[in-house]
Amino acid sequence: MCLIWGTTWLAIKIGLRSMPPILGASLRFLLASLFLLGLIEFRRIQFARDEMFWKLGILMGLSSFALPLALVYWGTQFIPTGLASILFATYPFAVALCSYFILPNERLTKPTMAGILLGFVGIYVIFASEFSFQSSLGIEGMIAIILSSILQAFALVTVKKYGGPYNTMSLNYVGMVIGGVLLAIMSFATENHEGIVFNREAILSLIYLALFGSVVTFVTYFWLLKHVAAVLLSLTAFVTPIIAVIAGVIVFGEKLTVQIFIGSALVLGGIVVANSADLIAVIKRGRAFLLE
Repeated sequence: MCLIWGTTWLAIKIGLRSMPPILGASLRFLLASLFLLGLIEFRRIQFARDEMFWKLGILMGLSSFALPLALVYWGTQFIPTGLASILFATYPFAVALCSYFILPNERLTKPTMAGILLGFVGIYVIFASEFSFQSSLGIEGMIAIILSSILQAFALVTVKKYGGPYNTMSLNYVGMVIGGVLLAIMSFATENHEGIVFNREAILSLIYLALFGSVVTFVTYFWLLKHVAAVLLSLTAFVTPIIAVIAGVIVFGEKLTVQIFIGSALVLGGIVVANSADLIAVIKRGRAFLLE
C-alpha cells in the first residue's frame, strides 16, 4: 500500500502537465468508483440500507476524499512541498488523539507515542532544507495542511468504530462518488480548464491513480482498519514520503542526500518502536514454537 501511494506522486506530477489538480483528483475518484462498481457487481455485493452506512459514506466523501484533497492542493500553493509533507505527517498524532477520545479500546502506549515522535523527526530531517514560505499566505497554507490531516484522522477513526459490519468496497464506492462530484464542482468553480490535453501520459496516469492509487489502496486500507489498530495503520503517513523521494530519484533523477538517508532511518526506527509490543509478541510465539 505504501509502495503504491508513494509512486502516486509521480503519476500526479505527470498528470499535472495535462490538467488542473482538483479536476485531476475528481476524475481519479470518479473513474475509481466505476472500477469499484464493476467489482461490486462481479462479486454481487449488496449495499447496506441502514442509516449508519450512508452516514459513513457521506463522511468519507467529505473527510477522506473531497475536503482534505482540496485543502492540500490549496495549501501547497503557498508553502514548499517538503514542508507540506512534514505538516501532513502530523496525521498519526491526529489519529492517536481521535482514537483516545473515540475508541476506548485503543489506548496510547509509551512505545506508540515514542515511535510517532521519532517518525515525525525523521520526516522533518528529510525535508528540513526546504523550509521557506513562497507567499504571504504561508501560515494559512500550513493551517490548511494540518486541517486536512485532522479531517482524515477523524474519518478514519469514525469508520474504525462504526464501519465493522459493512463491506469496504461498497463503503469506499459511496465515498468516492461523493468526493469525486464535490471535487468536480470545486474545480469548475475555481480552476481554468483551458488547454486540457488527454494524451497518452495523462490517460495512463489517471488509470494508475484510479485503479491502484484509489481502488486497491483505499479498499485495502479500510479492510486493514478492521484488523489493525488505527494508530499503527496511520504510520503509513511516514513511509509514503520516503517511497515518493526514492521514486523521484529513480524516475526523475532527483537528488538523494545524506539527510534523506538519516531521516529515513529515523522513520523506520520509529515504526519499529511503535510496533515493539507486537514484534516482541511475535518473537516470543516463534521462540515457543521452536522449543516445542
